[in-house]
Amino acid sequence: MADLSPRSEISFLQTFLCSAFAACFAEFCTIPLDTAKVRLQLQKKAVVGDAAGAPKYRGLLGTMATIAREEGLAALWNGIIPGLQRQCIYGGLRIGLYDPVKLFLVGSAFVGDIPIYHKVLAALLTGALAIVVANPTDLVKVRLQAEGKLPAGVPRRYSGAKDAYFTIVRQEGLGALWTGLGPNVARNAIINAAELASYDQVKETVLKIPGFTDNIFTHLLAGLGAGFFAVSIGSPVDVVKSRMMGDPTYKNTIDCFVKTLKYEGFLAFYKGFLPNFGRLGSWNVLMFLMLEQAKSVFRV
Repeated sequence: MADLSPRSEISFLQTFLCSAFAACFAEFCTIPLDTAKVRLQLQKKAVVGDAAGAPKYRGLLGTMATIAREEGLAALWNGIIPGLQRQCIYGGLRIGLYDPVKLFLVGSAFVGDIPIYHKVLAALLTGALAIVVANPTDLVKVRLQAEGKLPAGVPRRYSGAKDAYFTIVRQEGLGALWTGLGPNVARNAIINAAELASYDQVKETVLKIPGFTDNIFTHLLAGLGAGFFAVSIGSPVDVVKSRMMGDPTYKNTIDCFVKTLKYEGFLAFYKGFLPNFGRLGSWNVLMFLMLEQAKSVFRV
């Protein structure tokens, strides 16, 4: 794609390394926003049995402030280790495979701008494949981020990422590491398509406007567009994924979806929308900016 790999192509391994590095950089910078998003999406747990009580978390900045005040500033980076592990695997695979899959779909003899539906299909496939491999890291990340919502006096379930992996396998079985795989595949395939295809398309469109060049400003615009489309389209499955992973009491994806809709209404699927956009918008800008710079090193 004109946006993630120009004519002076770099190898899959180089693209994988650049993608993993860029994704990890963006993850480290924005995980406090992700922690706030997860807490907001799990909000209903804090008020069960206390109908008169006000919600504990209010808004992006309010949630971050509450977490920092009650649990310490470092709590905003809960789940950073599995988060970085996830990005190394998921980020590297979904972006590294995107161009090869896209070119496979259109054929090696294709000339011209690749149709948007081929871009979307390629991103759907690579996003789904990558998260199947990376799901255990995503599960552990969400479990660690959700720990702060436990009642006072209740001991933490996990002492860290390594302990979380072993505890989940020991208590729930190896297959539990793929809990929430259904909504996670749906969520990441959809968001990956929204991110990569929209970044690809926005950048391609912007570069056709007189005066615009392949520079940081263009990458910034394309990254913001990618984040907005990703959150708008993927928020409902993101809420279901977070609840499935953060609360093992749901029977399956449909059970989680139906109960959320029945007891909280449709807007519950957009809980944490602003922090999610703040997270994904900034994440995409940082990731794509770093990715473009990292890939330029290999093109020299």
